[in-house]
Amino acid sequence: MWQQWRQTLLNPRVDPTLLEQALKQASAQQPPPVLWLLGKTQSGKTAMIRALTGSGRAQIGNGFQPCTRTASFYDFPSQAPVVRFLDTRGLGELDYDPTEDLQYCEGQSHLVVAVMKAADQDQSAVWDVLHTVRRRHPQWPVLLVQTCLHELYAVDDEHIQPWPFHDPALAGRIPRDLSRSLARQQEYLQQLPGAGRLLAVPVDLTMPEDGFEPQSYGLEALWEGIEMVSSLGLKSLLQGDAGVQDAYSRAAHPHIMGHSLAAAALGAIPLVDLALIPTLQVKLLQSLASLYGFQWDRRRATEFFGLLGAGVMAGYGLRWAGRGLVKMIPVFGQTVGAVWGASSSAAVTYGLGKAACYYLSRKSEGMAVDADDLRHIYGEAFRRGVKLREFAGEAEPQPAQPLSPPLSPEQSQ
Repeated sequence: MWQQWRQTLLNPRVDPTLLEQALKQASAQQPPPVLWLLGKTQSGKTAMIRALTGSGRAQIGNGFQPCTRTASFYDFPSQAPVVRFLDTRGLGELDYDPTEDLQYCEGQSHLVVAVMKAADQDQSAVWDVLHTVRRRHPQWPVLLVQTCLHELYAVDDEHIQPWPFHDPALAGRIPRDLSRSLARQQEYLQQLPGAGRLLAVPVDLTMPEDGFEPQSYGLEALWEGIEMVSSLGLKSLLQGDAGVQDAYSRAAHPHIMGHSLAAAALGAIPLVDLALIPTLQVKLLQSLASLYGFQWDRRRATEFFGLLGAGVMAGYGLRWAGRGLVKMIPVFGQTVGAVWGASSSAAVTYGLGKAACYYLSRKSEGMAVDADDLRHIYGEAFRRGVKLREFAGEAEPQPAQPLSPPLSPEQSQ
């Protein structure tokens, strides 16, 4: 059995049938959390996805796939997603019934995100849908993202620094028209039924040609808002360690998380085909190599696993053997075995991914790879990866908390 795993990991080719089976079973076991975006056309939904994921505008536009008659989804990363954005298009332009989209979201971790231009007060279509959603699911949190703030700036105005919208001491610096418009939308938000958390975050997510700096104004507040109203851990899934500044490492992190979570989901399934998880891991290594401008061939795989050392690889094999045997024990294997399988699958995949990033980074810079450093990185990542199983569980809704009062026009004077 160990020889089969070793051959799979050292083989640069991935069986597309096995890969499709692995991803399908993982998604069925644990679908990615859904961020349901509600907003009119041109409200800034795509700009928000771009800011959160770091994906290009064209990449996002080409990545949407229809899932209901009125909505499309965008998975990120596309093959082993850590998050799914559900975009309901054409609100205000069609007679929209949210029932089908509600059914699509039910049973998955979720956050409803209403995206509105700050200057656009004609939002009845969006509010109608939000009222329907909250009557049916009163505990679902709603995040209101108020966009395109610069449309209510005076000519030649720049963004206010620091970001002032949740600090009453800075309220007087906000332009009067902008403050009034934001306050009106936030008042409607407060009127939604239900007990789930409500929060509004004003942002301005622009392109370079718009001439505003920073281009992702309010992005950190948006991240904080998502973390406050949901338990999805989305920032950790998409960005990883706060101290990581390397662009390649940041781009690689969601791919590592996606494949690790898929491996965790597969690892929890009793009697799962043990070839599926190594197939996922090889695909992850190929994806990472592509990010760094390499091909994951047999020579590179042999060098990488050789540097990791026989001890790491022997432990890898023993974990899989133990996982398989424990999970076949009736009753006991369905509980302890599933937890062990999910944790081990995620940890090994996460460890391999982070170690591969170090290896590929050194290779891309023409530098030698230190075997001790590689093993240390793998070991540290493995220990962090054991905790990833918690992301494979369904996120619990947050308890209700009051919405901070919106800024009144008088406060903005």
